[in-house]
Amino acid sequence: MSIIHKRPVVFDYIQIIAGATLVGLAFNIFFLPARIAAGGISGVSTILYELFGYNPAYVQWMINIPLIILGLLLAGKEFSAKTIVGTFFVPFVIYLTGGLQLSVDNPFLSSIYGGIMLGIGLGIVYRGNGSTGGTALIAQLLKKYTGISSGFSQLIVDGVVVVTSAFVFNFELALYALMSIYVTSKVIDFVQLQTSPTKLVLIITEHEEKIQSVIQNEIDRGLTKVKSTGGYSNDEKTMILCVVEQSEAVYLKKLLQTAEPSSFVIFLNASEILGLGFSKAKVHR
Repeated sequence: MSIIHKRPVVFDYIQIIAGATLVGLAFNIFFLPARIAAGGISGVSTILYELFGYNPAYVQWMINIPLIILGLLLAGKEFSAKTIVGTFFVPFVIYLTGGLQLSVDNPFLSSIYGGIMLGIGLGIVYRGNGSTGGTALIAQLLKKYTGISSGFSQLIVDGVVVVTSAFVFNFELALYALMSIYVTSKVIDFVQLQTSPTKLVLIITEHEEKIQSVIQNEIDRGLTKVKSTGGYSNDEKTMILCVVEQSEAVYLKKLLQTAEPSSFVIFLNASEILGLGFSKAKVHR
């Protein structure tokens, strides 16, 4: 197996800033002019701008500050300087480009191209191991204290914003917002892993207990262990199989790079999952 070289931390921050810039531009160019509240804090700021004329950048800062404090208190290690940079830089870009004349108010075009730009931006931020904060934190907390998956938690949070937008704007714009959320999720998936929403993770390792602890304690998934032998070294190893959701795969990738970078890891598309233990109830094999 080849030696893994860690990339400079400054490159992560460059990715976070570049991605956050795209996120802010997607808001000002596509979502705000077309009145599309595509979930998240940006959706909340769009609704408040329509109702009261509040500056979206100020609204996002004011909502994110208590969320960051709450996250530091309750989520602790999941927060870092990278999260804070991403969280504050998105409203900063929105503030700087508030008077941008390049805007699209057609809701169909905005939902498609805004979703693409937002997905690319968020995907780049995630590749830099960062976050843009907002309702993603609320989803993380829902997952932590209710046990539901992070993907479903995010769906609940975004769903509340979209339903609210249906009353503030109209039902048609809410449908466009749902379209945008779908496009964004697909683009994030492509930028991050270039695969489908469900992943089969194969991990070949000599430290099975450490890997098992990460999978069971950090993402709360079951796993299967298969004893194997290295074809070159003839050393005994363990192959761990685990099926996860897309958002969990991104998080697991980050955890494995930190906790056990010497393990050989493969992410594969899982086109169909049958049997009890994944979507309905989690059964540890």
